[in-house]
Amino acid sequence: MSVWRVVLDTNVLVAASRSRLGASFVLLQCLRNGEFKALVSVPLMLEYEAVLKRPEQLRASGRDAAMTDAFLDALSLCVEPVHLHYLWRPQLRDPADEMVLKTALNGRADALVTLNGRDFAAAANFRLPVKTPGAFLRQLQEEKT
Repeated sequence: MSVWRVVLDTNVLVAASRSRLGASFVLLQCLRNGEFKALVSVPLMLEYEAVLKRPEQLRASGRDAAMTDAFLDALSLCVEPVHLHYLWRPQLRDPADEMVLKTALNGRADALVTLNGRDFAAAANFRLPVKTPGAFLRQLQEEKT
């Protein structure tokens, strides 16, 4: 396969901001190194910002709002924007997850990466693989060898 095109659920960015030891953090390094392409829509980027700037997230990550803005600015240089042309009827139990699935489908993603795979069971209806950060990282590493 050529370069993977994936959508990162917000919880992946939250996990990466809280720990440098997990697969989520390593995935962001891989993204920065061009090992895969992240797809982002405007609503999804706004969710990233809103969640990462919550007071409890800022405390847990040890960052402030300005550092979070700098991270999001850097992230925006590594992503491919997705315009949401097609909107489907709600497919998921959690309405907040709909924008993640819609971004993946409109962007013709190869996978959706999340820590809550069960929340995206409907992705199977669209033949969209849902992977954990660890599983996706292993796949990237296997393809390197």
